[in-house]
Formats: sequence, structure tokens, C-alpha cells
Amino acid sequence: MFMTDQQPVARPKKILVVDDNMVILKAVTMVLQSNGYDVVTATDGAAVVSTVDREIPDLILLDILFPPDAMDVGMHWDGFAIMRWLRNMSGAKDVPIIIISGTDPAKNEPLCLEAGARAFLHKPLDMDELVATIRVVFGENQTESA
Repeated sequence: MFMTDQQPVARPKKILVVDDNMVILKAVTMVLQSNGYDVVTATDGAAVVSTVDREIPDLILLDILFPPDAMDVGMHWDGFAIMRWLRNMSGAKDVPIIIISGTDPAKNEPLCLEAGARAFLHKPLDMDELVATIRVVFGENQTESA
């Protein structure tokens, strides 16, 4: 039997990106994957529900505004409704949420933080700021200390 001092490889953190803009989904996915994260995406509240039912992510990047769904005869899923639903779901209630939004930060950032978001990033996204914010939320060091 051989003993090694290698640590088991940790699984990459899984991030759920929720936005109705496909360009943003693609750009954020590429940046996150290039930084070693697993990425799943959703374009509306119903997709968030089905995704989180299948697998609980380690972090959620969430837009606030979504267009109404013509098939949605019940509640309209905006970012606040999604956050409320997640907080009431036992498996996802502690998943950190970072808001990514083009809405007025002066108006919406305090509301998002009060609703439980860990950070508010304004669109257009600064990808370096996005990755740095994710690393802070995950408690990851960006640079190794000498």
C-alpha cells in the first residue's frame, strides 16, 4: 500500500448565474469557467426552481428584473421573489447571493442587501470585480502570501 501526501482534489465551486440576457450569461459563464468554477445558468424564476431542485449551487449570481412570462399565470418572478423563495427552501436558504443588475444602485442596492444579498454589482459588469467579489464570498485568497 502506497502512502501519498497528495490532498484529494476539491470539487470546483458551482455557481448558478440567473439572467435573461444571453450575452451576459455567456460572458459571465466564460469568465467563471476560466477561473475554475462550474457554472449552471437559468433565464427566469421557473428555471431557478428546477435547477435548485436538482442541485444546490455554492453561490447564485442573480439579476433583479425579468420580463413577464406569457405562460406565467401566477406570480411574476423578479429577483426579490426568487430570493424569498430560496430563503424559504431548506437546502438553498444559506446559499450566498450576489445581485448583478443594471438597475439604479442607489435605489436597489440597499433593498437587495436588506433582502439577504451578499453584494450588489452594477451592469455592465467589471469581470475582475465580479471574480474578486466571488472570491471574497467564498473566502478564497486571490494572491498567496509570501
